[in-house]
Amino acid sequence: MPREHHYFVYLLTNWNNKVMYVGMTNDLARRVYEHKTKAVKGFTEKYNVNRLVYFEETSDVYAAITREKEIKKWRREKKDALVIQVNPEWRDLSEDIGLSCHSV
Repeated sequence: MPREHHYFVYLLTNWNNKVMYVGMTNDLARRVYEHKTKAVKGFTEKYNVNRLVYFEETSDVYAAITREKEIKKWRREKKDALVIQVNPEWRDLSEDIGLSCHSV
């Protein structure tokens, strides 16, 4: 029986929503945890981008890659509108995916 795969395209922001990061992963909870704990050096660590404000899921890795690239090309206003559609308060959705704020 084939294993079902899940892929996520996600948007992170910093404390005041000024900096935004678009990413893709097959394990959203693990990846957000890595961002929150600064386990991976780079953009999100440098700019303290660790608040999950948007994500979408697919079982097609190619669709996820295409969607990530599509969103990355968008102007900031369009990315903001995407977040506002599902998360108008810009809440950190980490707890919604099983990450406790106390564990990071």
